[in-house]
Amino acid sequence: MNHDDLLIALGARGVELRREGDVLKVRGPALTPEEIEALRHHKAALLARLGSDWWAPTRRITPAMLPLVTLEQREVDSVVATVAHGVDNIQDIYPLAPLQQGVLFHHLVSAEADPYLMTLAFSFDSRERLDAFLAAFQKVVDRHDILRTAVVWQDLPEPVQVVWRHAALPVTEADVSGAGDRAARLRAMTDARALRLDLTRPPLAGAVTAPDAPGTGGWLAVLLWHHLIADHVTLEVVLQEVGAYLEGRAEDLAEPVPFREFVARVRAETDERDHERFFTAMLGEVTEPTAPYGESLASCDGTAVTEARRLVDPPVADRLRERAGHLGISTAALCHLAWAHVLARLTGREDVVFGTVLAGRLGGGDGSDRAVGPFINTLPVRVDTGAPPGAVHRSLTGLLAHEHASAALAQRCSAVPAPAPLFTTLLNYRHSLPAEALHWPGIEPLHGEERTNYPLTLSVDDLGTGLGLTVQAAAPIDPERVCGYVHSALAAVADGTPGPVDILPPEEHEALVHARNRTATPLPDLLVHEQIAEHARLTPEAIAVVHADTTLTYGELDTHANRLA
Repeated sequence: MNHDDLLIALGARGVELRREGDVLKVRGPALTPEEIEALRHHKAALLARLGSDWWAPTRRITPAMLPLVTLEQREVDSVVATVAHGVDNIQDIYPLAPLQQGVLFHHLVSAEADPYLMTLAFSFDSRERLDAFLAAFQKVVDRHDILRTAVVWQDLPEPVQVVWRHAALPVTEADVSGAGDRAARLRAMTDARALRLDLTRPPLAGAVTAPDAPGTGGWLAVLLWHHLIADHVTLEVVLQEVGAYLEGRAEDLAEPVPFREFVARVRAETDERDHERFFTAMLGEVTEPTAPYGESLASCDGTAVTEARRLVDPPVADRLRERAGHLGISTAALCHLAWAHVLARLTGREDVVFGTVLAGRLGGGDGSDRAVGPFINTLPVRVDTGAPPGAVHRSLTGLLAHEHASAALAQRCSAVPAPAPLFTTLLNYRHSLPAEALHWPGIEPLHGEERTNYPLTLSVDDLGTGLGLTVQAAAPIDPERVCGYVHSALAAVADGTPGPVDILPPEEHEALVHARNRTATPLPDLLVHEQIAEHARLTPEAIAVVHADTTLTYGELDTHANRLA
């Protein structure tokens, strides 16, 4: 190919070039050996053509330039038509990762709310501080391709994500004036249960701001994020990078890892036959859903979801880690076993299936632990609560080899007849930063919310030493009660309690076993027929007996009894 053809091919892949003296600088996705050799061959011609600004060609994108997705030219053109400024503003086009496919599905079936829209609120001591924060956030958006990504699906054989070269963070100022708590009003206005983002316009994030109480000079802001572009690690990485810009440490930030590389790796590694063999061995004998409280719908839009949080008592957390170390397994495995015990008691089964969140970053290469994007995936795990903890650990370890499989494929490998779900609950064990890690001078985090489409979700936050529990439950399930069940199960698992685990907290055990069984009632000295006669004397017209369509009053019953006597 000549150097023009090379520039078109590189531009379609999101590669940008710049001249610095006699050096040819390259920015964008990793180059293939063939591309590197072509750049060396055409270096002189490219240096003569390029200037000191980053440059990419503005030509028509063709299907041949999109190796990860199969589209016809008319379909490519329709995708280009969705992008502001057209081809000039397109860096790349490629398919969705497995988790993104599921998230998009639930966005489309939720008509009003969106179960995968996340929020994070902050307070600022001044408008200047807020502006600096938003400017830093925009710089982070500029750094990472996934934060400049839109999703297009209309009239396409499969949805694609389109990376824009430039995407401005939308910022809206809300009117929260009036008496009362302005932060509470802003939170109500940005409740994710009543908001939806336009997924075809990046970034799939935004900010809603409002002045705080008069006279304080302070400001409030709620950041909106969509799960299509971010997982829990991404939120933390992005906020840490915002902090680096605020503190003047931007030069310390590592080179961004393009999300495209993850998608390409997942597509290359996909072996559905291997996935099918694994999940059939795990789930082939499962014939009915694991659905606590009889909640058989695996999808909800989050409008009726409530949340409860608590820290695991430090002695319980310590014993849990000690037992995990003694058994040579992870603390996460014991938490999965505890959740299985809770589901077993709520469903009357010893063998349960539930969803578990996999990080998706193992084997991702250098920098994958700091990469930005939705790397996670949700897949089923089957736990026999009568098996030893090591069996749970082995199940999770085996699942990691299939962490990029499709959840729909796993469901098909079970014997649960469609359209019934395989499971309706989710466990997310995640390593989280302590709250103080996201504090900067004059900036205070207020609250955050992440949700899923599942009617019952347990998140376990590993804080390094302690553990935090968050339960989200759709009405009428009480998340506070479930939190108590989980804590009791964790304590039992930490102590190595054999057999079925009692998940009832002490206070609920007392209420159910003792308080509600205090039914002793002192009886009068009269015999039964004498009591009926007394009722007949005092309330002769009151109903005493009902059988089918026939009723007898106490007076009639007494008359019949006397006749029989």
